[in-house]
Amino acid sequence: MTHYIDGFTLPIPRTHLDAYQKVAKDVARIWKEHGALDYREYVGDDMQTEGTGSFTGMLTAKDNEVIIFGWVAFASREARDLANERVASDPRMTTLIDAEQIGFDAQRMAYGGFRPLLVD
Repeated sequence: MTHYIDGFTLPIPRTHLDAYQKVAKDVARIWKEHGALDYREYVGDDMQTEGTGSFTGMLTAKDNEVIIFGWVAFASREARDLANERVASDPRMTTLIDAEQIGFDAQRMAYGGFRPLLVD
């Protein structure tokens, strides 16, 4: 089965990583309640490959920041649109996304929806 995904990447201050991880766990649960099939987030570990650009460079990450990469899977784009609408109006999200607590800056986040190109 092919899915539709939302992908995202963002920098987070290292000192906020533990707090961010706790918030991400709650955010994942909320997204799944509203229709996401899967929700994953990863923290950058090996961010430099010779001859290519890097997430740290593209996101202008500072030395004290780590890169978060994640995706949310949905059954279809329609299911994604509905889930994202519901998540955006869920009052728990406003409480969770406290920029000072987790170092979240939406202006430095890259986010987009992706349809399948190659599914093996």
